[in-house]
Amino acid sequence: MSTTDGSWLSTLDAEAADRRAAGLRRELRPRGADDDVIDLAGNDYLGLSRHPDVLAAAARALADYGLGATGSRLVRGSTGAHQALEAGLAGLLGAQTALVYSSGYLANLGAIRALVRPGTLVVSDAHNHASIVDGCRLACAGSASKGAATVVAPHADPAAVRALLAASPDRPAVVVTESVFSVDGDLAPLAELYTTCQAHPGGALLLVDDAHALGVIGPRGAGGVAAAGLSGLPGVIVTATLSKSLGAAGGVVAGPHQLGRQLVDTGRTFIYDTALPPAVAAGALAALDLLVAGDDLRAELTARAATAVSRLRGEGLEVSDPSGGVISVGAPSADEAFAWAAACRERGVAVGCFRPPSTPDGRSRLRLTVNVGVPPAAFEHALDIVVKERP
Repeated sequence: MSTTDGSWLSTLDAEAADRRAAGLRRELRPRGADDDVIDLAGNDYLGLSRHPDVLAAAARALADYGLGATGSRLVRGSTGAHQALEAGLAGLLGAQTALVYSSGYLANLGAIRALVRPGTLVVSDAHNHASIVDGCRLACAGSASKGAATVVAPHADPAAVRALLAASPDRPAVVVTESVFSVDGDLAPLAELYTTCQAHPGGALLLVDDAHALGVIGPRGAGGVAAAGLSGLPGVIVTATLSKSLGAAGGVVAGPHQLGRQLVDTGRTFIYDTALPPAVAAGALAALDLLVAGDDLRAELTARAATAVSRLRGEGLEVSDPSGGVISVGAPSADEAFAWAAACRERGVAVGCFRPPSTPDGRSRLRLTVNVGVPPAAFEHALDIVVKERP
């Protein structure tokens, strides 16, 4: 294909038309600072992104350090704010060390790559996030991981994972799962998966993406790994984003000291990426203190999730069983899901619209997320709008 005659642009136009015809067109919708839409789409579960303590800490660091980190962590990007945040996260997650990345996506890519060696079998849950899927693909494609391979296990099925591991008893393995899954909000059987990993003769690690569980479940909001009693156990590695319950941005990999050293020395998504801005790290650290002390916020989130499920199921809608703040509501088709979400937005309610290929099972749905920063009356009103605008 020539790059000068415009044919490549015609190809992109044709592909865009196909996506539009299939109801899979996506749009960017910038929001203003004074946006008054009721937010049932974002991931600010505990409402900390605008907490005065968080904003004050970020403002102080902004004045001290400036807007950006000015370099990678190994050049000029590491600050006291990063170090304190990593210590706080390691303590909460029960890990020997924690390493902060500029995004949760990069944290997953880096963690999976660091754990895969020649011949490693990677067992990935069918509903895992795209960052995990991409991490598995990249980790098993490189020459340093010769003979490594990824197999996809049926969703939340320890018996299937056990069978996959048993078929390769002599291979080292990594089992990768989310804790609270990002699409339907269900909880992985982490304790059973850990037992399965420990029984594997070749040695199996358990890597858990705790993104949607951190701050929401577990003692002190320590996440799904802590809720399952697995914090700090041998062979457990935790990743998470800082953009959900912490209301900030960034990601983290938490585990043994040796893994942290490996990531600093060899992890390309850490070494070659500009560091998280110090102001964001400082704000995330302030949010972490509030998260740890936020049992009342978690209780409110749980109560609201139960209210939403009861209300929506009472109207005959297909609703998931949430383990945290993610609630999935089935839609008949991609087009109807898109129209449903658009109608809610017109009525002042933001909801997530999940359609293929973003959904692991090929089904379309609305995804509602609980934000305890939304006033109770507004939350109830938003549920009414979701029901009234159903297809």
